[in-house]
Amino acid sequence: MTAEQLDAIVIGSGFGGAVSACRLAQAGRSVAVLERGKRYPPGSFARSPRELATNFWDPSKGLHGLFDIWSFRGLEAVVASGLGGGSLIYANVLLRKPPTWFAQDPTGAGRTEHWPVSYDDLAPHYATAEDMLGATPYPVDRAPYDRTAKTLAMQSAARRAGLAWSLPNLAVSFGEPEPVPGIPVGAPEDNLHHAQRYACRLCGECDTGCNFGSKNTTDYTYLSAAQRAGARIEDRCEVRRIAWRDDHYEVDFVRHRPEREGTPWDTSTLPVETWHSKVVVVSAGSLGSTYLLLRSRTGLPRLSPRLGSRFCGNGDLLGFVTGSRTRLLDPSRGPVITSTVRVGDALDGDGGRGHFVQDGGYPEFVGWMLETAHAWGPVRRGAWFALDRVLAAVTASPRSHLSARTAALLGSTRASAGTLPLLGMGRDVPDGRMRLRDGWLDVDWTTATSARYFAGLVATMTAIASALDSRLKLNPTWRLGRVVTVHPLGGCPMGRDAREGVVDDHGEAFGHPGLFVADGSVMPGPVGANPALTIAALAERFSARMIERSG
Repeated sequence: MTAEQLDAIVIGSGFGGAVSACRLAQAGRSVAVLERGKRYPPGSFARSPRELATNFWDPSKGLHGLFDIWSFRGLEAVVASGLGGGSLIYANVLLRKPPTWFAQDPTGAGRTEHWPVSYDDLAPHYATAEDMLGATPYPVDRAPYDRTAKTLAMQSAARRAGLAWSLPNLAVSFGEPEPVPGIPVGAPEDNLHHAQRYACRLCGECDTGCNFGSKNTTDYTYLSAAQRAGARIEDRCEVRRIAWRDDHYEVDFVRHRPEREGTPWDTSTLPVETWHSKVVVVSAGSLGSTYLLLRSRTGLPRLSPRLGSRFCGNGDLLGFVTGSRTRLLDPSRGPVITSTVRVGDALDGDGGRGHFVQDGGYPEFVGWMLETAHAWGPVRRGAWFALDRVLAAVTASPRSHLSARTAALLGSTRASAGTLPLLGMGRDVPDGRMRLRDGWLDVDWTTATSARYFAGLVATMTAIASALDSRLKLNPTWRLGRVVTVHPLGGCPMGRDAREGVVDDHGEAFGHPGLFVADGSVMPGPVGANPALTIAALAERFSARMIERSG
């Protein structure tokens, strides 16, 4: 194996890219993974204000961080940049797409979608991915997990509202053979970071990156297996172009050197390297893969005209249960998501478009921010404390014990303990279009055509808040007709032919044998559930064709 000529090049290291690299390497192929972001071993995720301020991705400004934020006309999108891709910042949920939600629109037209694969096609691949990612439900029947307030609150609210509640599988290590917070997990040599991992400490930091290695992210699972099988893992390598030349593909990329981090740099001047391969797997996510292929049209002239179509945000909507006076919610205790509620739709015989609502969480420092967000409360309590000390000094009061008065400085803490994020997702309408505008990626998508879906989702969230004697507050951008998605999907959809999709039901691009797409961009519509497991299962299915093409 040489750096310039390989059997397969995988672009991206999230759920699609990591699975593809693993299976190709295990089949004896020479494989390289090109990931634009850097490695994040345990202990390297940002926590301090100084670290968080630079934890974003824009190498031209010297930013080599984890979060890559995009803004379009109808939505904002948050994606990841790092070895492990979206698995580094997702909330660990491994839900299968409901069998009835593999929509079958016989015409391929309108605002429905046609899935060229079925649940039965994916069932064995779901099982394989679940095994690799260590899928396990939150152990609420064991102490101390049985005291997780938000899990108990969601269960109670679902029961009172008549909703179907369950514990989804999570890609989290809780400890073996018995779940115990913080105990060592595995051996350092088992993962590519050669670092010790620890069982989940219930700190709520899943979405900002787990500093204890408790999440079974792709760098600990599929990518470590790929490296053991001989795959070459290259981080800080950003692909700029793909082109077909005679009998192989050319992949042009640049390297973002660690020493340039923190320094603005004209990235257009970076030297370009070109590697060759019979097989290329594009796994840079819905935004990244579509953007790359749109910019590579000249070198890939036979790409389907459907490139950029069927975009959606998987129905993402963020809400907050606030003001609960009767129940402790404590969202910073436990993994970010522990339980889920599912509401069916017309495909289930219930009407409408279905959705999920899940309890959310956040790190403890966010709770402190909430307590100080409303300035008048801390100022008022501080003023009373100061006045009390002045009076005590003037009157020479002998009362020297101040514990109760100091505790009163913190107030009721209802702002943090009585708040619970609700994460909604489901079957919004996949009618968005992605294209290039002045060289930038542009997405034309609106909440308007999904109004009925969002109305149902908000009604479910409202019912949960009401059952918790609380109010529902939606993400402030909702009033502007905008949502924030962490699950952008579509752009390179699967289809039955090039008139309907960009790739076939094995992820291979129509008109370009050996060019594969394996990530959320291949979805012809919303997954409805958290999409990570479905992306991994599809990549498991696609791998057989990749191995065949690279042989």
